[in-house]
Amino acid sequence: MATVDHLSFALKLFAALGCGLIAGVFFAFSTFVMKALAQQPPAQGIATMQSINVTVINPWFMTAFLGTAVACIFLAIFSLLKWHQPGAAYLLVGSLLYLVGTFGVTIAFNVPLNDALALAKPDSTEGAELWAKYLTNWTLWNHVRTVAALVAAVLLTIALCDRAAQ
Repeated sequence: MATVDHLSFALKLFAALGCGLIAGVFFAFSTFVMKALAQQPPAQGIATMQSINVTVINPWFMTAFLGTAVACIFLAIFSLLKWHQPGAAYLLVGSLLYLVGTFGVTIAFNVPLNDALALAKPDSTEGAELWAKYLTNWTLWNHVRTVAALVAAVLLTIALCDRAAQ
């Protein structure tokens, strides 16, 4: 039983830290990265964001982003199996917030916007028009996933601190 308790604690800790880390990355984009890119001429902003969208696909970020999602899937299942225990609701809501509000929003909104931007020619009129819409739409959805990841981190931390929920 102690091994299950340690595994549960480790999974909650990993998920809470992962949500917080991802919230921080997205917070940076929402509060200053996108604003700095918007201040550049469209061709430079587009080219820089295209580069960011390529370099973000790396083992460090993908482990944090996808690993947190996998941990949240397990925690959501665990919370349903242990629903009678205190803290199960925090685990479920925190996990679902990350899965839907962060991971789901990324897949449904940010990635398609990134894919469209990847095809844009930075020096074209069409590219500049796309960039203006991209800045608004991508940042709006980034705000959503930032808040979702942050609230998920808070809820998972509450569950982590609730010794009875282990």
